[in-house]
Amino acid sequence: SDLRQTVLEGWNRRENVDGRVYHVIETDNGERYVRAWFAAVAEKIDRPREVAEDEPWVHVDLGEQTLVLYRGDMPIYATLVAHQVAYILEDAGARLVFCSTKEQMDKALEACRSCSADVRVVVFDEVGPTPDGVVTWSRFLARGEARMASVSGEEFRASATRPRPEDVATLLYTSGTTGDPKGVMLTHDNLYSNVEAASRALPITEDDVTLSFLPLSHVLQRMVDYLLFSRGCTIAYAHAIETVADDLRIVRPTVVVSVPRLYEKVYNKVMEAEGLKGRLVHWAREVGTRWAEDRLQGRQPGALTQVAWALADRLVYRKIRAGVGGRLRYFVSGGAPLEPDIARFFYSVGLPVLEGYGLTETSPVTNVNTPDDICIGTVGKPVAGTEIRIADDGEILVRGRQVMKGYYRPEDTAEAFDEEGWFRTGDIGELDVDGFLRITDRKKDIIVTAGGKNVAPQPIENRLKTHPLVEQVVMVGDKRKFVALLLVPSFPQLESWARAQEIDWSDRRELLREPRVQDHVAKEIFAHVGELASYESPKKIGLLEKEFTIEDGTLTPSQKVRRRAVQERYRGLIDRFYAEENVDEAVFVDHGGAEG
Repeated sequence: SDLRQTVLEGWNRRENVDGRVYHVIETDNGERYVRAWFAAVAEKIDRPREVAEDEPWVHVDLGEQTLVLYRGDMPIYATLVAHQVAYILEDAGARLVFCSTKEQMDKALEACRSCSADVRVVVFDEVGPTPDGVVTWSRFLARGEARMASVSGEEFRASATRPRPEDVATLLYTSGTTGDPKGVMLTHDNLYSNVEAASRALPITEDDVTLSFLPLSHVLQRMVDYLLFSRGCTIAYAHAIETVADDLRIVRPTVVVSVPRLYEKVYNKVMEAEGLKGRLVHWAREVGTRWAEDRLQGRQPGALTQVAWALADRLVYRKIRAGVGGRLRYFVSGGAPLEPDIARFFYSVGLPVLEGYGLTETSPVTNVNTPDDICIGTVGKPVAGTEIRIADDGEILVRGRQVMKGYYRPEDTAEAFDEEGWFRTGDIGELDVDGFLRITDRKKDIIVTAGGKNVAPQPIENRLKTHPLVEQVVMVGDKRKFVALLLVPSFPQLESWARAQEIDWSDRRELLREPRVQDHVAKEIFAHVGELASYESPKKIGLLEKEFTIEDGTLTPSQKVRRRAVQERYRGLIDRFYAEENVDEAVFVDHGGAEG
């Protein structure tokens, strides 16, 4: 068949689901938006780009994907600063930028001034008098509607069906954890095939409701939204990342997709309980661990375990489920590894987290656990149509329809594939006998000590993040005698402990310099990873008073640590770990940020 598998098919299904999508594109406005968009860009601007929050961006995305823009769209994280936006706009050759607010408009204009080509800006909010080169969204649509008379229905439909499966649907830039971001070209067929493969793995019906809160420049949330659109589900968009906890209780979703940070925060919040409540929570966790292990191994839990679990459910688990709306069937986790103890805890509570795997370059899903086939500590089996192979050096290789057309810069593409067409993921992993994939670490993140020992930092960091005292942590030690930690403590937890010890302090730095605080942190942290081999065990801890943030360049917009940036920022502190005069010191405090 010559059926053209573009996102237009998703739009056609969308028109017949009785407006079940929540506050995105109302059925009666759909044709207006798309036709006006078509007319407004009739000048053949072929490289639109967006810097927008989620809900208004969907209008633009569906307008483009449904119609004529053969080069596709390119979402940009709203948290990027102007010089980062400028790099992407210039690299991609953007001609038209959509932004959501005046703040984003100002940033876009600053970025555009650095671009060699003329770039026009459309802003969704009404911002009063608009600067030169800027038009509001309502005015943009009005221009399109004024031109609609010159666009025949035949021309409209012909253009809507013109893109072919191999045409680029979107250009997505990687988060740049190890260097400059790269533009990833995903085709209509890449996205379509991944939506179809994911739909076979994850049970989704038109009765499902989700809360969408990851940026839609994050390919996971974008693909999931396409999947939900195609099934006629209800999608509610969170007001802001800070309101997600409240929005979960209001929306009462049945399916939620997130990165591991959400689950870590929920877990640590539950584990922070003190006194009688704290003892009850920890007892419930131990009961749940036994119950979950039996269930996951296909065994019926014993009678005593069943009774204990029922009691724990009544006293603890039900409250946790109510906190996320009370009707959630499962979570999906991707974007980074999830600590198995956290996944096991959620499973025992009755909130299974289905961990998956993929990259921007794979649209993104290659593997995912399913409700009926779950193995905690793995990212599941390959989705339909996906081949996974482990190279001799342990790198995960992927082939399938969802693998990108290539990078926007051809020289980057050549390095990404081997001679047989396998995509090199850059991740290290292993397949078990049942076909489940286990991720060990990023290939470039592996630490090789001065003694030649290989240390995978991510599993150790993820283990540490289950401790209530740990907010953020990065392991260092490449080409050094031993590994060490840069650690941002959970200050609410640390301050609570300090008050109980009648310790006085005026600010964070003074608190961290208190010897009793340092001894407490060292004792807790070293004990938490006490089962590690000697060469994997951290010997020093550097306490940081400032969190890693997107603004200071140590986090990507998707909340991944930029290790190189962290190590450069704290180079002086790291050097102190290995100085001969500090051989007997275990805990260090940074001198207020960047050193050296």
